[in-house]
Amino acid sequence: MDASYRVQSLLAARRPGYSLAQEFYGDRAVFDLEMDTLFLNEWLFAGHGCEIPEVGDYTTYRVGRAEAIILRGADGEIRAFHNACRHRGSRICQSAQGNAARLVCPYHQWTYDLEGKVLFAREMGQDFDPNAFKLKPVACESVGGYLFVNFSDAPPDFAPVRARIEPYMLPHRLEYTKVAHKTTIVEKGNWKLVWENNRECYHCSGSHPELCRTFTDAPTITGVEQTGGDNFLQDHWNRCEAAGLPSRFYLDDSGQYRVMRVPLLRDTESFTMSGKPACSKPLGAIREQRIGSMLLFHYPSSWNHLLRDHAISFHVNPIGPQETEVTTRWLVRKDAVEGVDYDLKTLTEVWDATNDQDRLLVEQNQLGVNSPAYEPGPYSPIHETGVRQFTDWYCDAMTRQLGAFVPAAAAE
Repeated sequence: MDASYRVQSLLAARRPGYSLAQEFYGDRAVFDLEMDTLFLNEWLFAGHGCEIPEVGDYTTYRVGRAEAIILRGADGEIRAFHNACRHRGSRICQSAQGNAARLVCPYHQWTYDLEGKVLFAREMGQDFDPNAFKLKPVACESVGGYLFVNFSDAPPDFAPVRARIEPYMLPHRLEYTKVAHKTTIVEKGNWKLVWENNRECYHCSGSHPELCRTFTDAPTITGVEQTGGDNFLQDHWNRCEAAGLPSRFYLDDSGQYRVMRVPLLRDTESFTMSGKPACSKPLGAIREQRIGSMLLFHYPSSWNHLLRDHAISFHVNPIGPQETEVTTRWLVRKDAVEGVDYDLKTLTEVWDATNDQDRLLVEQNQLGVNSPAYEPGPYSPIHETGVRQFTDWYCDAMTRQLGAFVPAAAAE
């Protein structure tokens, strides 16, 4: 059966409010279809502008079969190009990060400027037109210090996303930060299991002792419903917004992204074992204390915490049907000095522990889902509204990308 038709059939048979069919969590054909139809057509988080601060700085970003070079040009603008030479397709940049005055393909030394124009192509004949062989662009957007790319030829308009999330991000001034630490772990589980684990805190009290020192597992904080009756949350929004910090819950109509500011427990201020700030230099010009965490998720590639003293971004990159890379970056103010303004262990220990705990949970979840006994189970209507919202978004997005489903009987 054609993979597209097979997935459409599974989506049509899905039971709302229940986890997905087994094939969605490990089947190679389903995974390949997701990579080509979902990940190559949606906007994806690809890093931070502060990682390429100087002219010629670049980073590479690979997802599935596609790879982008994201670089800062001579005019200071950030652009992205496919990491494929226009000669015979070789990869140009082979390092994850670097600096180059020009881009030189290592195979035959075709050379491009930082705007993708051909500068040198040896002995290509009199009829060769270099203007016809510029590097192919990748759509790239910078918002609040975050970089997003889209590999499709006709990317969706990013302007509505920017208009909604940028006001929440700007007070943190992440363009004036640096990456203090970065880790990448491989979780032996499907990327959707990674997301499902993130989108609930039903498991937190039993699995995350370090995180639960400061982060509540209240469903009004971790879910997508029932926020209206939470006076603790409402009071926090009122206080933060009076200080000029946009805070209220917003969920995009399509379900792709959500933004809100949430309080931490008691009088804690940061994700540390003590609850005290991890960095003594606050981000941006934020003077208000106890602002909690600004939460942002953007499917299918990133969730984030922006605090007063530092920010943490998480990047989800599927590398196989049952393997997912999760990259975590800790950002501090760029003039903060390690050992003086922050201690790396204090900054990272809570999420280092939480990431490893989540890795084990996802891997055990994957092993159970692989069992012949597995069948979709019901989500908690109290604690797993966020999981249901994610799987609803996934199913809607896949349906949209694959087009209208025609039942087999009608197709004959």
